[in-house]
Amino acid sequence: MTVEIWSDVMCPFCYLGKKNLEEAIKLTHKGENINIEWKSFQLNPNLGDTAISTFDYLAQMKGLTVNEIKGSFSHLVASGKEKGIDFNFETALIVNTAAAHRFIQLAKEKGKGNEAEEALFQAQFSEGKNVSSPEVLTEVGLSLGFNKEEIADAQINPKYQSAFEKDVYEAQQVGVRGVPFFVFDKKYAFSGAQPVELFVQTLNKSLEEWELAKPELIAGDVCDTEGNCN
Repeated sequence: MTVEIWSDVMCPFCYLGKKNLEEAIKLTHKGENINIEWKSFQLNPNLGDTAISTFDYLAQMKGLTVNEIKGSFSHLVASGKEKGIDFNFETALIVNTAAAHRFIQLAKEKGKGNEAEEALFQAQFSEGKNVSSPEVLTEVGLSLGFNKEEIADAQINPKYQSAFEKDVYEAQQVGVRGVPFFVFDKKYAFSGAQPVELFVQTLNKSLEEWELAKPELIAGDVCDTEGNCN
């Protein structure tokens, strides 16, 4: 059973949602039957490549003072601590995330999508790093076992840009207007970093229906992919 997650690495609620989903999966005791598929979504594709502080960016966007913006983040910081997230918005940077999304497409191809998301979220919100810079993406990629050539290739190979754009197009078709956005087995969906209890409820319902829909297997003589016939 697959859970699709549309996300942008500069969205703090996407990080919280990830933690809540992971906690819920443990509570179902059926994690081996759940596949997580991360999908790209850009909150602001018109951003330039020059990084700006989170507080300055939001102050400009909302027409508020930096102090007013800072005060509005206290609840989010507290929620993060409950989940083991060290939100440091004093150093967090806002930047165009297209390069990060191309990197995520590479990570997905290598079966490391979840690990890449975690590493980028931590770099973004706890370490104050520019998650679209070649240096940071190389650092994260090497930590995940990728080599420098394939990390660099992800930024120039059209297939990664196409995969990124495909996710964005699918988001439009599904009706994603904000992230995080979760789709369970292509049947149920909700947005936001919902409470763990709702994740558990939706996972259990989706898993139950997924199990019932699985075809009953009656074994017989077969040939397998290793050339054995019996």
